[in-house]
Order: sequence, then structure tokens, then C-alpha cells
Amino acid sequence: MESSNGPKHRRTTLLYMLALTGLALAVIFASAALFSGLGTRWNIWHFRTGLSVLRYAAYGEAAVVLISLSVCVIAAYKRVWNVFAVSLTGLLIGAAVFSVPFNWGRTAKSVPPIHDITTDTEDPPQFSAVLALRKDALNPAEYGGQEISVLQRAAYPDIRPVLLDVPTEQVFELSLKTARKMGWDIVNADKDKGLIEATDTTFWFGFKDDIVIRISQEIRGSRIDLRSVSRAGKSDVGTNARRIRNFVKELEKEAVKP
Repeated sequence: MESSNGPKHRRTTLLYMLALTGLALAVIFASAALFSGLGTRWNIWHFRTGLSVLRYAAYGEAAVVLISLSVCVIAAYKRVWNVFAVSLTGLLIGAAVFSVPFNWGRTAKSVPPIHDITTDTEDPPQFSAVLALRKDALNPAEYGGQEISVLQRAAYPDIRPVLLDVPTEQVFELSLKTARKMGWDIVNADKDKGLIEATDTTFWFGFKDDIVIRISQEIRGSRIDLRSVSRAGKSDVGTNARRIRNFVKELEKEAVKP
């Protein structure tokens, strides 16, 4: 009969220690990934530092996935279920954290490296009140012209002016309501000019993007144009186009309400 201190026991103990190590590293790298964004949001470090921390956390989680997966397979084969449970937890944490920057990177490769999206590339809405808030922004408020327009139209052909069979005064109020509903900070709302300027702050890294909404009268109803511009970063990874789509969807819902 093999003693509790025999080779089998030692192998199980080693396997358990590997599982615990994988889980501990998964938690450490997950914490680093979380604070990569929060540190940027709280102005502890530059956003490029935060992105670097996130990238290395993802590398660490990739290693955790390999370690934990190996331990899972061995533990399942040996039917050591407590070890399997620990290693599976590390595996799930590692995979979940790794998937975030991985999906960001995949999205970044699928969209053009632009950060200024508008429904009107020929005559984009212009910022006014927001300019004072963008004085330290890395990206200019001026539209990039034909080069940006071509890239946008190829990547986001659905981003177009919105036409509603609703009076401009009513559309202005609906647009203002929708912007507030989306959590944007209203910088200026000029009903006479039909202009609304706002700022949206992303949840994790706290990136600030500025939006201008222009409402003009058509023969029947109103035309709504939007422009959403990031203050920093060459590529917005599709964020500005997604923001415009979400606004349009919510605005159209508000417009059909009785």
C-alpha cells in the first residue's frame, strides 16, 4: 500500500500547486488589466501606458490559459476534481481577460485608422463651444477632408444623414433628450441654430469623445447630421461610428412615440 507521502501524493500536490499558481496569476493579470483602464481614467498615467499595461496583462493571461488548460487535462485524466476545479477557474478568468484586448485588436484591424466620423462628409458639422475643452486634445477638431471621407464611406456606408418627417423644433428637443439618455454631457444647446454639442466619456479608460448634432429644415420635416470625434488616438476602433448608430436608433424610437 502506497503511503500518503508516496510518489502519487507528491504528483497530486505538484499538480495542485500548478493549478493554484495559474489561478493566482490569472487574478493578478486580471487586476492589472482592470487598473490599466482605471489608472488612465484617474489620470495616474498616460493612456499609452495604460494600453501597454493591458497588452502585457493579455500576454500574461495567454500563458495562464496554457498552464491552466494543461493542468485541467491532466487533472481530468487522473480524476483529481478539486485540482480540476481550481485550474478551470484560472482558465476561465485568463480566457475572459485575454478576450478583451484580443477582440479590440481584431476590431482595430477590420476598421480604418480614423477617429472622426460624420453623417455628412461633404459639409461636416463644426464644433464651437466644445473647442475650449479640446485645447489639450491630441487630435484636431478640424475635419481631415477627402482622405478621411473615403476611408469612412468604405468602412461605414450606413453612416448617413437622418431624415425625419418631424418639425425641426421637435427634433431638436428629441435630440437633446436622446443625448442625455445616452449619458452624454451637454456642453451647449442652441435651439436657434439647431446645434447641440456634447462630450461622451468611455466607461473603462475614460476616453473623451466630442459630438456635435446639427438639425436643419428640409422641404418635409428635418435633417439630422452628427459628428463624433475622439480627442486622442489615431484609431477609435469603431467607437464613434457605433455611437452615431446608437444615437440614431434611439432618436428614431423617440420620434415614433405618441
